[in-house]
Amino acid sequence: MKKITIIIIHVLFAFSILNAQSDTLIVPLHSIDSTIATDVKYATKNNFTGEILYPSDKIYIRKIVGVALSKIQTDLLVNHNYKLKIFDGYRPLSVQKKMWEILPDDNYVANPATGSRHNRGAAVDVTIIDSLGNELEMGTEYDNFTEKAHFAFSDLPENVKANRILLRNIMMKYGFNPIKTEWWHFDFSGWENFSILDVKIE
Repeated sequence: MKKITIIIIHVLFAFSILNAQSDTLIVPLHSIDSTIATDVKYATKNNFTGEILYPSDKIYIRKIVGVALSKIQTDLLVNHNYKLKIFDGYRPLSVQKKMWEILPDDNYVANPATGSRHNRGAAVDVTIIDSLGNELEMGTEYDNFTEKAHFAFSDLPENVKANRILLRNIMMKYGFNPIKTEWWHFDFSGWENFSILDVKIE
């Protein structure tokens, strides 16, 4: 009986180590699906801060999130001849603090005191591109912090509304949840199970 108890303890300990390792596992998105387009504005000065926030233009994400994005990519390609384009994924907490200093408005930038889902590697900023690589019209540019970027904003052409609905529906189909104020932002279901990280992007 003691041997069985010891074995169970060792197994539980091993699982706890694996869980801890998986909780800190941030991987390059392209290691999961190299066909997904990226445009990392925060690796340039072409963003709302006017500063280069990332030293690399690679998108990093939790592995489970990347797998879901790959499924969306396949769905879009097969059924619409479209693809995903990702603007942002995992975001170090130190970058979140810098963003908050510039725009302390939790309608658009999460307070670093509580952290962003991006800081957990469980959120993405995303749009859809056509077969030529052109972004579908969504009514605003990425990181437009006005009511026009809200999903419920109705004074938009019908094709723009349809594009937003397509993006929202296909993201939700594979486990992502939208927010009200940014048509491009989606949180992966279960984001609360991941820790906030401040791992540097390389």
